Amino acid sequence: MDSFQLQARLAADTTPVADWAISRVLLMNDARYPWLILVPRRAGLTELHELKHAERMVLIEEINRASLGLKTLTNAVKINIGALGNLVPQLHIHVVARKPGDAAWPGPVWGHGEAAAYEQGVKEALLEKLRAKL
Repeated sequence: MDSFQLQARLAADTTPVADWAISRVLLMNDARYPWLILVPRRAGLTELHELKHAERMVLIEEINRASLGLKTLTNAVKINIGALGNLVPQLHIHVVARKPGDAAWPGPVWGHGEAAAYEQGVKEALLEKLRAKL
């Protein structure tokens, strides 16, 4: 039995959206960007290549599902996808909807300013839309 546990920093910085076949889907608590994080629910993973081939293929489809859903929902110009893991070693994939004029455009979102809290009710409305769309 897999003893998956979400790393504490990821848990603190996100809100759960859904559990898919491989991934726990999380919404980053930063209102500046529609930003999902997919965390494969497998214990001890730090790198994509550590997943079994079949699991990697499912994860790629889940990344695609998250990307398409975010792009459609937000009318994003670009979807940024990244798996850095320098601060949080647990394998997790960022899927970020981007538009010209957002807080970090055209640069990367990582390390750009401070996260902005969602206004009252906005996060709940977004979560509802994400759950319906994804």
